Amino acid sequence: MSIYYLTAYSKKGEHLLNETLEASSDSEAKSAAVQRLEEESLSDMPSRLVRSEAGLVHFHP
Repeated sequence: MSIYYLTAYSKKGEHLLNETLEASSDSEAKSAAVQRLEEESLSDMPSRLVRSEAGLVHFHP
């Protein structure tokens, strides 16, 4: 299992969501992150998901 960091920002650059996820693959982490963003009504906001071993998994400008 790997640790992933999900961050969503406002258009002004303020943090709206900053959470960690644990998943067994990048695709599982991305699915969980997209679901979490939808739950918080943040799917249209800039966001990113990065793997703790330094890898960008998801980016939404």
